[in-house]
Amino acid sequence: MAKKAEVSVEERLRALYDLQLIDSRVDEIRNVRGELPLEVRDLEDEVEGLNLRMDKLNDSLTIIDEDIKGKKNLIEEAKTLIKKYTEQQKNVRNNREYNSLTKEIEFQELEIQLAEKNIKEFKVQIEQKKEVISGTKDRLKDRVAHLKHKKGELNEILKETEKEEDALKGKSEDFQKKIDDRLVKAYQRIRNNVKNGLAVVAIERGASGGSFFTIPPQIQVEIASRKKVITDEHSGRILVDAELAEEEKIKMNKLFAKLSK
Repeated sequence: MAKKAEVSVEERLRALYDLQLIDSRVDEIRNVRGELPLEVRDLEDEVEGLNLRMDKLNDSLTIIDEDIKGKKNLIEEAKTLIKKYTEQQKNVRNNREYNSLTKEIEFQELEIQLAEKNIKEFKVQIEQKKEVISGTKDRLKDRVAHLKHKKGELNEILKETEKEEDALKGKSEDFQKKIDDRLVKAYQRIRNNVKNGLAVVAIERGASGGSFFTIPPQIQVEIASRKKVITDEHSGRILVDAELAEEEKIKMNKLFAKLSK
């Protein structure tokens, strides 16, 4: 593997600060999207859940309809048996046979009553489920419309920023190649450990742009000399002098303006 060309400390500091400016610009683009990607994902999950619920409700209605048909068939069978037993009573030879048939008729009548009761209960369940289905349909319709709106917002933002973000990611990789791996890893570690993602900051009015703790004059002189990489003892951020920072900001702002077109 070919070694990276030897670069001065100042060149590394400039590349580090440029890398920070690029990554901060990517952060800004992502912040513009805000919670939209998460909102869209949540809405998609909700719509999927509501569709699944609708399927289950409709399936349960089908099952109840089948149960009602089964009970109606049972009633018809019971009526047929009652008619049969009633006819048989006309030809019985003794009371024992007559009473036995009477019990069979009574049993079938109870079966009919129970089946009719079940049918009424099933119909109540159907009405309840239809109410739930109606409410779920309204909710689903609302969520689908909201999802469409949010997707439109997100797609519009992506359309405006995706090209720039991809270009910036490429530039970020280019600048990382200008810096030795150890320093890149240190930069990434610091960046991941701070809330605002600022791993490289400039001295502002004698203080670190990251922690706002005053930097001793001697350290400020060392930072301005650009002879070595110095970190803020309070925040761990890499420090650069204000003049270097301003020069790189002007350069990178021109790049950002070009990429955003």
